[in-house]
Amino acid sequence: MTEDFDDVARALYEEGVRHDAGQTERSQRRRNLHPDEAALLSVVCAAMGARRVLEIGTSNGLSTLWLARSVADVGGTVLSVDVDAAGQRAAAANLARVGLAERVELRCADGGAVLAELPDGSQDVVFLDSDRSRYLGWWPHPLRVLRPGGLLAVDNVLSHPGSVAELRARIEGDERLRSTTSAAGKGLLLAVRRP
Repeated sequence: MTEDFDDVARALYEEGVRHDAGQTERSQRRRNLHPDEAALLSVVCAAMGARRVLEIGTSNGLSTLWLARSVADVGGTVLSVDVDAAGQRAAAANLARVGLAERVELRCADGGAVLAELPDGSQDVVFLDSDRSRYLGWWPHPLRVLRPGGLLAVDNVLSHPGSVAELRARIEGDERLRSTTSAAGKGLLLAVRRP
């Protein structure tokens, strides 16, 4: 029997806030997507009919739940990548709680390596929510793997502006992309690959 999605998502977020408050080591934090950002990203993905979503940065699977929910009605899938095997196990359990496990492939791997291996134009959505210092080094793969009309989303662009300044400049200066930043939560950059 599955649990209520909203109850599970709320509990995971609240538990993540408590957990992160007690962590001095950034790599040990959950760094969950804020509920306002999660809901916004989920609705945008559903509105665009996204069927193939790549998430770099699984953590305990809170954002993965929202992404899986957004693709479920169209039979889509999420590939969620993280180097933290324990986090991926937690994500698998959380996805099972809400009946969305079959919508997600969890892969314990380096996000940049996975991006480099994916075919051109193979993803409807690419969501970056991991080690921000690595994003620029992954370029141009996040753009290359997006289909025309696809969405690139980057979390924490307002909460940590210095760590994503160069990436934002690259995205905002690229004629192939049209972008905006939502002030919801920690700041979510949304960029659409132009046809």
